[in-house]
Amino acid sequence: MGILRTAAEGGAEGGMKGSHASSHPPPLDSKMATVDYDSSADPEMDLTSDEELEREAEGFKEQGNVYYVKKDYAEAFNFYTKAIDLCPKNASYYGNRAATLMMLSRYREALEDSQQAVRLDDTFMKGHMREGKCHLLLGNAMAATRCFQKVQELEPESSQAQQELKNAESILEFERLAEISFEKRDFRMVVFCMDRALESASACHRFKVLKAECLALLGRYPEAQSVASDILRMDSTNGDALYVRGLCLYYEDCIDKAVQFFVQALRMAPDHEKARLACRNAKALKAKKEEGNKAFKEGSFEEAYDLYSEALTIDPNNIKTNAKLYCNRATVGSKLNKLEQAIEDCTKAIKLDETYIKAYLRRAQCYMDTEQYEEAVRDYEKVYQTEKTKEHKNLLKNAQLELKKSKRKDYYKVLGVDKNATEDEIKKAYRKRALMHHPDRHSGASAEVQKEEEKKFKEVGEAFTVLSDPKKKSRYDSGHDLEDDDMNMDFDANNIFKAFFGGPGGFSFEANSSLDLEISSSSLASLATSSMYAVVS
Repeated sequence: MGILRTAAEGGAEGGMKGSHASSHPPPLDSKMATVDYDSSADPEMDLTSDEELEREAEGFKEQGNVYYVKKDYAEAFNFYTKAIDLCPKNASYYGNRAATLMMLSRYREALEDSQQAVRLDDTFMKGHMREGKCHLLLGNAMAATRCFQKVQELEPESSQAQQELKNAESILEFERLAEISFEKRDFRMVVFCMDRALESASACHRFKVLKAECLALLGRYPEAQSVASDILRMDSTNGDALYVRGLCLYYEDCIDKAVQFFVQALRMAPDHEKARLACRNAKALKAKKEEGNKAFKEGSFEEAYDLYSEALTIDPNNIKTNAKLYCNRATVGSKLNKLEQAIEDCTKAIKLDETYIKAYLRRAQCYMDTEQYEEAVRDYEKVYQTEKTKEHKNLLKNAQLELKKSKRKDYYKVLGVDKNATEDEIKKAYRKRALMHHPDRHSGASAEVQKEEEKKFKEVGEAFTVLSDPKKKSRYDSGHDLEDDDMNMDFDANNIFKAFFGGPGGFSFEANSSLDLEISSSSLASLATSSMYAVVS
């Protein structure tokens, strides 16, 4: 210090004393000495310099405050940063910049500034409060609790600290409930808990990812995608968010794209076990489904049925793909005449995906094949309401017609013949049933049995009246109500019977007690040819 001061003084006075005074102009020597002068070595100059820096820093802080009040947080941040650059050991500057960063939603940076502020001044109450708020917003409720407890130590009457402690306790409770609910696969409850927690921890990516994952597991893919995309916009390397994006695509049956996201997630987080499992399941599910499709196309229905069944065991959470697998298995089941199983599979597919039109159509056809017409009409109505095509309209009309026909007496069932029965088969059936249910045959039975057999005898005659008349049969087969069509439906079962069997005396069970009911068709033809049409014309 003494040497530097002597040199400076010597420089100032160099023209009179120095031996080299004549060769160097004094002003130049004076200027050089001033540049080289170590001002920090002078306590008075140090004090002056520090005060100037502090005044300048305070000026920047005041300008920052002005911009903060105007809500121009970007400019406020700039001026607080200038103040910190001049006085890096001032806790309040870090505290102010932390407040600004919080308004800019840059909570991790705000947390760092808050922590620096309390490191510089452990009694800085606002610093502890802001650190706690940052921890809370980022989802670290335990750390936040410690900060708010410190605030209470510094200011026991702080109502804000008391309220924030309650918020932290609530978050911890919602985390606990969410963990239990996830294990129980109660994903709706997990979403509820995370929504409540995010009210205080709005910047917590962990809570958002858990919510998004559960939304995906609930089949609410657009919502899940939206949450994951918001995270990725802020942090493109977030492995959890990449996993959720892949999960949504996987559950929407976009398996190839899903695998790409799972692979990317594993690059960002090699130990991401959920991404690894989902990637493995996605590849296995795709392979097994394709094997089933191949077997079906080749006509190997039993093999296809087994392959679809195996595919359904791979991932119970994949709602959309499993709905398709159930519908595919139902298609195979109908080919194998497992109609009730096919209906059950379609119902499972619809339960997984209520908008799955193909499953409704498949189930409706199975209902038609099993003559459950009311159920078929209900399914076709659902389809037609969703997709008003000509094909769907025709399917609905056909089902409604079959339902209407099913509510009438089924004359084919009464006679015990197929709907494609020939005229000769109808005659044979009438003869057999008429003899079986004729009242005279049951004259010795109880009154109740006699009444029931008489009813059946009349139904047989009615059925024969319609099905043996080509015009009436055609109208009946078309679903028309014959009475509404003004067609003569008056008949007497006994007259039909007598006319059918012919002869002046008609038919007597006493005279033909040994008659075998299974008379040959040639005998039937000779009895019926001359008399039948006289009754039913």
